[in-house]
Amino acid sequence: MTPRMNYYKAAPDTMKAMRAAEETAKDLSLPDALRELVKMRVSQINGCAFCLDMHAPVARQAGVSQQKLDVLAAWRESPVFDDRERAALAWAEALTRIEQTGAPDSDYQRLAVSFDERERVELTFVITLINAWNRFAVGFRTSHALRKSQDAAV
Repeated sequence: MTPRMNYYKAAPDTMKAMRAAEETAKDLSLPDALRELVKMRVSQINGCAFCLDMHAPVARQAGVSQQKLDVLAAWRESPVFDDRERAALAWAEALTRIEQTGAPDSDYQRLAVSFDERERVELTFVITLINAWNRFAVGFRTSHALRKSQDAAV
């Protein structure tokens, strides 16, 4: 895959805003493991190999088991996810595929059982943010070489 451009060089102020949003997400009340699990599932749906590669080790470091990562694409059929994770994953899928789902009441009701209002907003922010990152990475064909140069620039 040939990168289309280095969007950090093309629009540094825009990417500074994305980084600032990402920094904000690190301070949310949601557990790191849950945030990373959601980022992995959204990135699977969006086919973002760059983000999957980036977030898999972070997810493991945050406490997500390898077993959960192994079966994440089939989370509905796997017994390894608890009710809270299932509610978050269903909401992540509904929002990522919003043109198909319309964010159904059933997914929102399930979410409301496991998450308070603040957590629902925070989770929606995490889902929105990783979808945005996926669109940059997939849309501009981000390579691992660019990732390394981005990391060096931080």
